[in-house]
Amino acid sequence: MTDPVPALQAHRLSAAYHQQPVLEEITLSLPQGQWTAIVGPNGAGKSSLLNLVIGSLAPLRGDLRILGQSPAAQRRAGNIAYMAQQEHMEWDFPISVRDTVLTGRYGLMRHDPLWQRLVPRRWANPSHRQAVEAALEAVDMADYAARPIGELSGGQKKRVMLARALAQQARILLLDEPLAGVDPPSEKLILATLERERRAGRTIIMVTHDMPSARVHADNVLLINRTLVGMGAPDEMLSDAMLARLAVGAPEPARGGARVAA
Repeated sequence: MTDPVPALQAHRLSAAYHQQPVLEEITLSLPQGQWTAIVGPNGAGKSSLLNLVIGSLAPLRGDLRILGQSPAAQRRAGNIAYMAQQEHMEWDFPISVRDTVLTGRYGLMRHDPLWQRLVPRRWANPSHRQAVEAALEAVDMADYAARPIGELSGGQKKRVMLARALAQQARILLLDEPLAGVDPPSEKLILATLERERRAGRTIIMVTHDMPSARVHADNVLLINRTLVGMGAPDEMLSDAMLARLAVGAPEPARGGARVAA
């Protein structure tokens, strides 16, 4: 049975950057174990919603709960993994693909006994190495594990960043434009990987401009243009009428588990 606790629940949530509002009065509930695509124009606040979850942006007002608890509590528990649209990495730094993916396990390593954190990596908790290898296999990058990340193509780098998120084995995957700038084979592989993760019971929350992929793969589509415009099945939310409504940011009456604040 599906856990009745929502993966993400917001009540009258508002946020701003430098006193400029980016989200206003967002009230919604996203179920666990489903794939939600977040769609909206540039500057609509889509990434800001993810930033509220990962803690890089603080809400102005309102309440945000992840799996029934505060986002900070769920981050500490290792239940949230995040793949940014633009990774702030020094791609020329001499680090291998395998070690890059291993950085996704650093938060979990804090829970290891002290002696396991101090010994050489080959003697450390084997679960970290196993998770990294499984994640690399999932995105078809195992053959590149020893290669420096600076030698990868753009699509391969995206796959490595997805592997780093997968290696965390979190219950919720937050993905900010994972398909942006990737080649068709990488796009196909990323979508197939996310399909497997969803079937395994993980919650996927993905910001995207890729309407065809959202139509095919998402269970729900969330329309945001600073306010909540609507939430529901892809065919309904990505209709011409709803996309026109999205362009002007006009909310529709609450449907499909989402509530729009008056």
